[in-house]
Amino acid sequence: MNGMTSAVVTLVLPRIVNVKIDDVTLSVDLEDGRTVSVPIGWYPRLAHGTSAERANFRVSGAGYGIHWPDLDEDIGAEGLLLGKKSTESPASFGQWLQQRKAGQHQDGA
Repeated sequence: MNGMTSAVVTLVLPRIVNVKIDDVTLSVDLEDGRTVSVPIGWYPRLAHGTSAERANFRVSGAGYGIHWPDLDEDIGAEGLLLGKKSTESPASFGQWLQQRKAGQHQDGA
C-alpha cells in the first residue's frame, strides 16, 4: 500500500418528494431540497402521452423512482441526477407507438 490512504465515498441518493410535469418539462423535487428539471423530450413516451396520462404517475421504489402506468414508463432519481435520457431503442419505441395507435383505433371504433 506504500503508506497511501484511500478514501471511500458513499453516495446517498435522495428520495423524490414531488413531481411536476407539463408539455415541456419534467421537474422532480428531492428530499435534500434540490429540484431537477429535464425536457420531457428526453423520454419519448412522456412526450407522446396526453396530459392526463402524464398526470397519472406514482412515486415508486421507496421514493427513488416514478412510474407512469398508462405509458409503461419508469424513471429513476439516479438517472435524472446523472442527466440520463431514455435508453429505449427506436425499435422498442416504434412497437410501443404501434400498439398505442392500435389501441386508440379500437377505442374510437
